[in-house]
Amino acid sequence: MTYEIEIGRGKRGRRAYSLDDIAIVPSRRTRDPKDVSVSWQIDAYQFDMPVIAAPMDSVMSPATAITFGQLGGLGVLDLEGLWTRYEDPQPVLDEISALEASATSPAATRRLQELYEAPVQAELITSRLAEIRAAGVTVAGSLTPQRTQQFYKTVLAAGVDIFVIRGTTVSAEHVSKSHEPLNLKQFIYELDVPVIVGGAAGYTPALHLMRTGAAGVLVGFGGGATTTTRRALGIHAPMASAISDVAAARRDYMDESGGRYVHVIADGGMGSSGDIIKAIAMGADAVMLGSALARAEEAPGQGWHWGAEAHHAEMPRGDRVKLNTVGSLQEVLFGPAHHANGTSNLIGALRRSMATTGYSDIKEFQRVEVVVSPLEGF
Repeated sequence: MTYEIEIGRGKRGRRAYSLDDIAIVPSRRTRDPKDVSVSWQIDAYQFDMPVIAAPMDSVMSPATAITFGQLGGLGVLDLEGLWTRYEDPQPVLDEISALEASATSPAATRRLQELYEAPVQAELITSRLAEIRAAGVTVAGSLTPQRTQQFYKTVLAAGVDIFVIRGTTVSAEHVSKSHEPLNLKQFIYELDVPVIVGGAAGYTPALHLMRTGAAGVLVGFGGGATTTTRRALGIHAPMASAISDVAAARRDYMDESGGRYVHVIADGGMGSSGDIIKAIAMGADAVMLGSALARAEEAPGQGWHWGAEAHHAEMPRGDRVKLNTVGSLQEVLFGPAHHANGTSNLIGALRRSMATTGYSDIKEFQRVEVVVSPLEGF
């Protein structure tokens, strides 16, 4: 059932909600936070927390991916980022951090574009993934759909455990007159590793991605702290509604496929622990975090945060934003928190919210009651 409102005489639209628009309601039961499980498993890989670190240069390096894995999460390295373009990317990261402070500076954007013009080197993909594998944690790397066919054999040969295909939006049916598009269904079928793919922002595109054989679908479009996609392209998907829509696609695909479960992973627009908690309450199995982890002292961005959209060669639609640091990665994830704004002890907050509402694990918590806060102007 859909509820549309009249925008004008010639257009109607469905009302959608962001994570800020909803709130979680306590139930009749509470629990001890120590009795709550926040573990998560995708395919054969078990994790102590339902958190994936976003493949962004300001968030993940090989070293931080290792640390994140040792803390119980899944760190994903951007295989088209600085770590695969430069033998030693530290001077480049230092330069990006020292660029003009204004987030909207054309000069800063131009310099980002120039720094990312360096070619991706296959041998660096191999060496970076080998470094993570040597540490004994789950190895995950990300490519965009445009580069997947070029480098996926290198990625698989390097021994990746989980392969992520991530773009601003990814569809199961890309149409192009200039080149042969990636056939996701055939591609995923031929791989021997689980694939997480996205983003998707609605029921139908998510259902089509699930039918390709993906193990997980990323939910989101232009909702992160660094993206200006809404201003540049006019496209935006409020996350609460998007997650709920994709969770409905997961349910229907289970019936269609005879019980195959595809994980829903919220990606973008979750800068605080409250956002993470509400994303799971709306039906996400896990979350992919960027800005929340870019605040860690170990983050390569040194308090700055940017995504691939910020250095797009033709149509940049992202900012380099100053977030500052709030503590070590351990403190950001598990505390103790010294900030009252939900930027540290993210997992502790999730545990406490689940305990306060009486749920013992992630799957149960997806059934928690939520309410919609009154919208301004209505």
